[in-house]
This record gives sequence, structure tokens and C-alpha cells, in this order.
Amino acid sequence: MTESKIILITGASSGIGEAVATRLAADGHTVIAGARREDRLAALAARVGPNLHVRRLDVTDRADVATFVDEAVAAHGRVDVLVNNAGVMPLSRLDSLLVDQWDQMIDVNVRGLLHGIAAALPVFQRQGGGHFVTVASIGAHEVVATGAVYCATKYAAWAITEGLRQECDPSIRVTTVSPGVVESELASTITDSGAADAMSTYRADAIAPDAIARGIAYAINEPADVDVNELIIRPAAQR
Repeated sequence: MTESKIILITGASSGIGEAVATRLAADGHTVIAGARREDRLAALAARVGPNLHVRRLDVTDRADVATFVDEAVAAHGRVDVLVNNAGVMPLSRLDSLLVDQWDQMIDVNVRGLLHGIAAALPVFQRQGGGHFVTVASIGAHEVVATGAVYCATKYAAWAITEGLRQECDPSIRVTTVSPGVVESELASTITDSGAADAMSTYRADAIAPDAIARGIAYAINEPADVDVNELIIRPAAQR
């Protein structure tokens, strides 16, 4: 039987985060799911059951992320895993000059990740173990037109997580998961018409978010002496 763990997940109100929360709670773990949309979190909690707890969370607010982690420690005595999943993807050409959207991607995809690390790393060091999981993107491995800023944030997420892995004591495991095209709401935030049209074609072949959840469950459930450093999970049709 899999050892039950205390797992925090950011960006858990839809898509990959929702699937990960659902899968890990079904596996018997205690899951604390954070996101901004409280109505979606409440519906998720009602559907999943008692292993899932929810809390409104804004990952761009460093103090809020710190409190998210501290409350879990106070309630459960420890935190075993932090899944840094929150992310946004309003793609556009650079000459569209959608600077506010660039800032949003940097704030959520990079600063949000760093806020999670800053909140959980002292806890993991103090308790002598823990597991960071970063949900990056296939965009951490390639750049596409309209994706310069988004891919830059995901390259950064990959680099930060790999640096964290190298710096951490072996008792702290670190995993980067890079999804390919996954069914989600991410593309709905694209306001640039050219980018939206290109993404419609690009996303013709997509896999369900539970495929990513299964990969994360695999990494988390491996024995403590096994560190699954990186997973790339994409549709077989995505080349």
C-alpha cells in the first residue's frame, strides 16, 4: 500500500492541477488544493471527498503562499510534497506588445514557483525530507512563434527546478514535469488573434490532464531513494 502523504498543489481549480488533486486524493493522500477560484475549489472538494481540502491561494502573493504552507504544517504536522502547478499562457507575438500579459506570465509562472520554493524549502530541511514537483511545459524545451515569453518562463521554471535539485540534500527530491498538449483552459486566455488561430491548430491532438496526473503520482510514489528528475509527457501524435 502507498504511504499516505501530505501534498500541496497550486493552480488546482482546473486542468492539470484539478486532475492531480483528484488522482492523488484517490490514491489515499491528504491533498490541500490551492487556487484563486473558490467556487471551482468548492466543487472539486464536494466531488473528491474527505481526502481533499481547499484554500484560496494567489501564488503571486509571497505572504499568501507562505501562509498556505504554514497552515498545512500546523494542521497536519508536516508537508511531504509541493506540486507547483499554477501557470498562465496568454501567447502573443512580441510585436503585439501585450506587456501586461508578459508581466502576468512572469509573475505566475516564475515568481509563483519561487514563492512556493521559498515557503516549503525551510519546512523540508527542518523535517529532513520532502518533494518538489514543478509543472513546466514542453515549452521548456523548445520555442515557438508567439511563445517567446511563455517559453522563457518555462525555461526558467526548468532551470530553477534543476538548480534546486542540485543544491538540495538527497533527502529532498525534485521533479520537473513537462506536459505537451493537454486539454485545459490555458488557450482560452489568448487574446492575440494570430496566436489563438495558431494554437487552435497546434492543439488539435491533446491528451487528458489525468495523463500528467498519473506521471506525477508515479514520481511521488517511488521509494525515497529514487528521485524521478524529469518527465516529458505528450500526445503520441505530437512531434
